Amino acid sequence: MLYRLMLVTILLATYSVRSSFAQAPDEGVPLTPAESPAPPAEVLEPEPSPPAQILDQEDAVKALGELRSAVRVAPGSAGNRLKLAHALYRIGDLDAAIEECRVAIKLQPDDAKAHLQLGVILAAKQDWRGAASVLKEAIRLDPQLTQAHYNLGSVQYSSGHLKAAIQSYRQALELQPYFPDARYRLALLLKLSNQEQEATQFMEAAAVGGISQAQFFLGNAYKNGQGVDKNLGQAIYWWAKAVEYGYQPAGDALSKLRRQALSPDQPDRKRKEVLDGFQNYREKLWDEFPDYPRTDGGETLGITLLKHNRTDYAVSTLLKEGYALSEGAQVELEKLYETGRDQQLPPFDKRILACFETTAAEGFLPAKKSLARIYAKGIGIRPDPQKAKAILKGLSKQETKTLLDTLGVQ
Repeated sequence: MLYRLMLVTILLATYSVRSSFAQAPDEGVPLTPAESPAPPAEVLEPEPSPPAQILDQEDAVKALGELRSAVRVAPGSAGNRLKLAHALYRIGDLDAAIEECRVAIKLQPDDAKAHLQLGVILAAKQDWRGAASVLKEAIRLDPQLTQAHYNLGSVQYSSGHLKAAIQSYRQALELQPYFPDARYRLALLLKLSNQEQEATQFMEAAAVGGISQAQFFLGNAYKNGQGVDKNLGQAIYWWAKAVEYGYQPAGDALSKLRRQALSPDQPDRKRKEVLDGFQNYREKLWDEFPDYPRTDGGETLGITLLKHNRTDYAVSTLLKEGYALSEGAQVELEKLYETGRDQQLPPFDKRILACFETTAAEGFLPAKKSLARIYAKGIGIRPDPQKAKAILKGLSKQETKTLLDTLGVQ
């Protein structure tokens, strides 16, 4: 029941103003959001700063003035009216944007994209009945208009017509097979309809297409055996992919797994199961680099890439392996943190420090030792002997004393 509620919550969240303007590839779209979605972020990289977003809004206001002038010069131009509607949407004036769309449709009633533009703005206003009506008219005028089918699916779900929404998404995918967003939303609706196997197929296609929420749900499917065979290594793989795209719930799921693997309070069977899952994930990483043969000595992929001077990929791979509880990767990351490598990686990389901070807090002993040393000696940061002591909490008194003596901490 909780899982179904989560699906419904995500569906409702996706049918917001922004999602209603998601577009099919290779198709002209009359409207775009004021702020386009951020590109997939690398792990632990900062988000875009607010000033850039403010500048976009200032550009929108400037464009609005120019488009007002164009409409005054040629009030009978449907194209100018639609461009003005676009600009009004960008500054958040949906009512005025709707009026401009209606004028454009009166001027050119057979323009399917004008109806589409009006439909998505009405959807943003949560006028589901009005939106459905004009989107259906857009489809009547141009049955090949992929985005009209896609947005109609959003509207139909929001107004409680699940079967109709599923059919609209299927139609969008018939017209444009490579449409990851449509596959993701169709997968969610199929899950709500208890069609687990087909839902998982669409979810996997969406995950491959880069939809982070789909990657998260696919990880859940592999963990719980919903529509696929249980495979914790695969679950970890897809959750890790979602983390790369900045999807926090996937990071929380991985953190929970690491704590289970490292907690002495967990049954040995459970700990082994999770540790095996992380091991399977680390082995799967080799599939992405088929030109490098796997070593027999337990050498990690990240270390192998370093030996071949592939620092660009090696560091990110070592971080993945470090988060997946690889002791070998941990040792190599500690070296890289202190010394850096060539011109591509300066010392004291914050991503490496963040990896140590995260996994140490979850109970990973090698990370605890590395992090205690960093704080005790002030390697790349201000020395903090008290924090070094706190990091080692949970170790035996004798082991803690030995480590602190080695580090020169009283």
